[in-house]
Amino acid sequence: MTRHQDQFSQIKTFIFDIDGVLTDGGVSLLASGERFRTVFIRDTYAIEQALKAGFRVGIISAANADGLRSWLTSMNVKDIFMGGPSDQKMNAYLGYIARDGLNESEILYMGDDLPDYPILNRPAVLSTCPADAVTEVQAVCQYVSPNAGGRGAVRDVIEQVMKAQGKWGL
Repeated sequence: MTRHQDQFSQIKTFIFDIDGVLTDGGVSLLASGERFRTVFIRDTYAIEQALKAGFRVGIISAANADGLRSWLTSMNVKDIFMGGPSDQKMNAYLGYIARDGLNESEILYMGDDLPDYPILNRPAVLSTCPADAVTEVQAVCQYVSPNAGGRGAVRDVIEQVMKAQGKWGL
């Protein structure tokens, strides 16, 4: 078993950022001023499979859009912390783990930019990022997905965790 497989075998909770992780970070601006984002269907499938297998899936993001919230809710993601200032992600994270009594050594967090750095730098958390995360984030992460944000990075980590635990497959 590789080092990462051992780490993956301990995970019970996934926590993801949205922009740059579940999306490619691009935002299209509509004439109404509304922001339009695109998600990768294989990431969506992996989240659904993780939830069905009993994993917790949480979202911590400064993004706050009804479309994103509706999409997450439609997949039965219940732990959604959206809309706070990007410098408040740590507060949302600490509140989440305290509220639900989560063990940090059983958490995989994926972020891509400097607002995620304080959480990714916590020693007990399995810190992960997409291939196109900023350099400072890649430097602190224990695992860098070969896939970019919004292009399968989420699927990659979920699939690897579930395979390490014998929960992925047909």
